[in-house]
Amino acid sequence: MKVCVSATADSLDAPVDPRFGRSPYFIIVDLETMQFEAIPNPASSVMGGAGIQAARVIASKGVKAVITGNVGPNAFQALSAAGIKIITGAYGTVREVIEKYKRGELKEASSQTTGSYFGVGRGRGRGGGWAQW
Repeated sequence: MKVCVSATADSLDAPVDPRFGRSPYFIIVDLETMQFEAIPNPASSVMGGAGIQAARVIASKGVKAVITGNVGPNAFQALSAAGIKIITGAYGTVREVIEKYKRGELKEASSQTTGSYFGVGRGRGRGGGWAQW
């Protein structure tokens, strides 16, 4: 099974990038052999729609799961539509999160857990939902 991890560089020892759509690299790892392919993210510097474009690239590689820090709502929807599992909240190196995934220590995200990176919430507060920077 192939898994994709968003990464800051092109190796298994690179830190996980917390941003899926703007991640500089995607490391696609075969869980059985630990063979990997590092792909520069062509969507990392586009003006808009980076998450959706990145999801298309990943889906074309036959990946079954994505491990990252955060996935925006549009990318989440695109990955889900492609049948790709999404694991968020990952940190450490690519190698570390792959090992955690293999041990079952990382859990699949639900659509309601995305967006927390941006301060979006569904609480009962009187705020507008966006974090005040």
